[in-house]
Amino acid sequence: MNHFPSLLRPTLLALCAAFAVAGCAVGPDYVRPAVNTPAAFKEAPAGWVNAAPADLLDRGPWWNLFDDPVLNDLLPQVEVSNQNVAAAVAAYAQARALVREQRAGLFPVVNLDGGATRSGGGSGTSSTGSSRSGTNYQIGLGATWEPDVWGRLGRAVEGARASAQASAADLAAAKLSAQGELVTNYLSLRLADAQLASLTTTVAGYQRVLQITQNRYTAGVAAKTDLLQAQTQLANAQADLLTQTRQRAVLEHAIAVLLGKAPAEFTQPSRPEWKVVVPEVPVGVPSTLLQRRPDIAAAERRVAAANEQIGIAQAGYYPNLSLSASYGFGASKLGELLRASSNTWSLGLSAAQTLFNAGLTGARVEGAEAAQQEAVARYRQTVLTAFQGVEDQLTAIRILAQQQELRQQASAAADLVEQQVLNRYNAGQIGFSDVVTAQVTAQNARRALLQVQADRQTAAVALIQALGGGWQGADTAATAAR
Repeated sequence: MNHFPSLLRPTLLALCAAFAVAGCAVGPDYVRPAVNTPAAFKEAPAGWVNAAPADLLDRGPWWNLFDDPVLNDLLPQVEVSNQNVAAAVAAYAQARALVREQRAGLFPVVNLDGGATRSGGGSGTSSTGSSRSGTNYQIGLGATWEPDVWGRLGRAVEGARASAQASAADLAAAKLSAQGELVTNYLSLRLADAQLASLTTTVAGYQRVLQITQNRYTAGVAAKTDLLQAQTQLANAQADLLTQTRQRAVLEHAIAVLLGKAPAEFTQPSRPEWKVVVPEVPVGVPSTLLQRRPDIAAAERRVAAANEQIGIAQAGYYPNLSLSASYGFGASKLGELLRASSNTWSLGLSAAQTLFNAGLTGARVEGAEAAQQEAVARYRQTVLTAFQGVEDQLTAIRILAQQQELRQQASAAADLVEQQVLNRYNAGQIGFSDVVTAQVTAQNARRALLQVQADRQTAAVALIQALGGGWQGADTAATAAR
């Protein structure tokens, strides 16, 4: 035991040397890739409200902007029941577990072991006539540690942390996608209800026209072709009503699945009245997308993870160091096991350096560098696609607002023409074909008006998604469509 310090000194010196070079992490330090961001969106009209700073933004109940109580009740169920969101939650949990797994490699591994060995041998016997045998007892505490001299383990931890952050962004993107899809389907369902109400009114009107035509034909003042045309027109309108009924059912089924339910478990009552609310979405400068869009955040974090892989691969050029220590007891009698005279100990430092592997390490480094370049390209492409998405929706919102005004004018004029033509037909001034043309034109105009109103709402949803989420504050008050 007196020689213990002198025997330990070389190992302690080696350990100090290992600590001295620790922190000499190899590999490039991470720098966020530069992207070319314009000063403003091309399609954003002057006077639009700028978004608040990113730290004040909330991806919370942005659907409240549409002022629909039923929609407000449905959306919170997405995070609880939607299976795509549940899968993203599980993926995020796996990524967090991987961070803890990689971090554990930075610390020593300590083991406790013990045992008893009974041994004997030989055909001879002792002088007392018993066989030569004995029992040996041992118990020991051992530890091994790999100092992170070249930063390989640290980079593995940072890479896992970046991957976990990317998974968190994927989770946010999954939630936003599911929310956007549910809002869009719900608004389409409301459109279907309005279209059904309009078609029901149209069918009733065509039935009255058919009855008038039937009476005129019976009186001998209308031709058989007039009656056939009225019957054809009514049958087509009834077929359109059935088609719209089917489309509504499909939308209802889609909403059920988004809520994590079987279609048989979900029913949304029809609401023919339709309060069309189109929110004014605040648009900030393009650079805010880099902070707000979860898909951009995920792509950037994957670049960081790929960057750490370069350092991990480059660490293969350097030797691996490992420290080990053990302390234990061994005795032939259980009662003597823990006595000081029966203790044993050991300390060790080992190093391993690959001298030749036919270029394997270099290939791994080149592969990691190429993977990092691929991640950078994907990140920049994601940013460009995000800019495109915002510009597309800004264009759609501006054009659809102009179209709605024109559709309203066309629908009002078509309704007047329909009534005037029907009056003239009843007076015997024109043929029934003119009535059919006017009625079809009026019905198409009414349906086109409903469609453009719904398109404005869905474009607002798409713009909110393209900008990365919702907002809070007085500037986000919803305004009813004109």
